[in-house]
Amino acid sequence: MLIQSGHNPEIIVNAVRATFPNLTVIVEQPESKKLFVTRRARKLGWVQAIGQLGTMVVSRYGKRFTRKRAQEICEEFGVSAEIDQTIPRINISSANSPELFSALDEIRPVALLLFSCRMVKAETLARITCPVLNFHAGIIPQYRGLQGGYWSRIHRDEENFGGSVHLVDAGVDTGDALYQQRLKPSKRDTMHTYPLLQVAASTGIIVQAMEDAVTGNLKPLKIAAPSRQWYHPPIWTWLWNGVTRGIW
Repeated sequence: MLIQSGHNPEIIVNAVRATFPNLTVIVEQPESKKLFVTRRARKLGWVQAIGQLGTMVVSRYGKRFTRKRAQEICEEFGVSAEIDQTIPRINISSANSPELFSALDEIRPVALLLFSCRMVKAETLARITCPVLNFHAGIIPQYRGLQGGYWSRIHRDEENFGGSVHLVDAGVDTGDALYQQRLKPSKRDTMHTYPLLQVAASTGIIVQAMEDAVTGNLKPLKIAAPSRQWYHPPIWTWLWNGVTRGIW
């Protein structure tokens, strides 16, 4: 079973469905921008929160100008972003809502994969009896949180541009890694295409991790590297790095 929200979910859905025909998808409703900004402001301050919101808005509308590159990425990795209407889908308000438990009781999944959904609370995880995995668009533990691909480039650390599949705990991408996929972005890639590129390149490790979970063969990796959580860059940081270094 897969719980998804956010962008590019169908690529993962279609890749997993090819191996697991009994896949069921739970669709979490997106969080409101007001709630997002308020929570971020409590943690980082209103200036940073508003600046990050500006970047999110630019990123959302900027994708319409990168459709050609997005198509090239899908073709290069042989993935499809088309919605398969034959896959069962259950809509819930939140991954931490009673609706999730009702769905789990009905489906009784063997494994659960999260993608771009809300943080799953510790009390929620405690009630889930099957392995819970997450796909993260970034290499952990160095690039936990948001925009891992972007920040790896900003820090001249492109050897750690990629995606990770990891076990889920109550932290932000702090569970043990299972598989990681590294790749080099094109000079034509930007913050508008990094997540798509990371997802498309990582479908193989996602499916492999799910197979391991289903067969009881999970083998967590112990990675000795600095751990840090990242956020969206505020709009002024994104513009500065784009103009001065060509990293958009």
